[in-house]
Amino acid sequence: MADSRFFNNQGPFTLGEIAERVGAEIADGADASLRLDDVAPLDSAGPGHLSFLDNPKYAEAFAATAAGACLVHPRFAARAPAGVALLLANEPYRAYARASQLFYPDEARGSDTFGEPGTIHPRAVVHPTAKLGAGVTVEPGAVIGAGAEVGAGSVIGANAAIGKGCTIGRDCFIGPNVTISHAHVGDRVILHPGVAIGQDGFGFAMGLPRHEKVPQLGRVIVQDDVEIGANSTVDRGAGPDTVIGEGTKIDNLVQIGHNVSTGRGCIVVAQTGVSGSAKLGDFVVLAAQVGVTGHLTINSGAQIAARSAVIHDVPPGQKYGGVPARPVREWQRELAAVKNLGKRRKTGEGSASD
Repeated sequence: MADSRFFNNQGPFTLGEIAERVGAEIADGADASLRLDDVAPLDSAGPGHLSFLDNPKYAEAFAATAAGACLVHPRFAARAPAGVALLLANEPYRAYARASQLFYPDEARGSDTFGEPGTIHPRAVVHPTAKLGAGVTVEPGAVIGAGAEVGAGSVIGANAAIGKGCTIGRDCFIGPNVTISHAHVGDRVILHPGVAIGQDGFGFAMGLPRHEKVPQLGRVIVQDDVEIGANSTVDRGAGPDTVIGEGTKIDNLVQIGHNVSTGRGCIVVAQTGVSGSAKLGDFVVLAAQVGVTGHLTINSGAQIAARSAVIHDVPPGQKYGGVPARPVREWQRELAAVKNLGKRRKTGEGSASD
């Protein structure tokens, strides 16, 4: 059960209410009026809990669960233990995510960290020309600069700094120690602690007798429903803007260089770096520790394996991996060939002159 000191449970909800929320079908024999208090994993759930089965690896845990109800694909319904009410869904994990949002809405959208929602703390500094919408929370130590605008219902966390002229949309969560400058942020954006948005891009005219700084005159545009993980950085553009597309999710410790643009719904996993002026299409996936060279395009639907180095454009819908990144099947064949060559050397089938 989630610790109530940190998480605000809005339950209980009936099975019928949950089914309506997540778009699931109540299985025959299940009682729509069954009240459920919380969500929990299969192995720790009790009679008042909703759980789920998505991965067949956990079929045994499903067969032994004591959960009151479970979200499950219809093909696994017959494995349910007696007494467990079933909600049938083609995508149980997505349905569970929506159900969890019902119980814990604050965790889906971000909430205040200090404990005084909807207030402007006296130790915050808000410039007289800044505009704050209804119900905005500004926590201790936060600074909001001249002409900045913050939309209704947004939270500005402790010690966050919102630079002059920046705009932040409605129902955003700007975590503690976030810095935002030269940026426009859409609605329902979540920026976790330590995120830095809009600082200078790394732009220099290099040479003797010194490297000359190139003024970075663009902005950062963060579109609606974006989430950016802790201590990630998004540089502002050098002239064109840096753009983070609608619904994109960025993990912790990611670096996005100047002039980069991402499409809608991209996934960028931890410790990835995207160099300046690279372009990502819609629903691109960059796994952990990927490096992307500047001025190239990763087209829509492409997926890049972890620890890969992308140095050429990637066609739409393709899976690439390796250093340098190439089509996954080609990369895997090369790895297999090297592995087999090593085995041959070890058993004496080859020689140094082969």
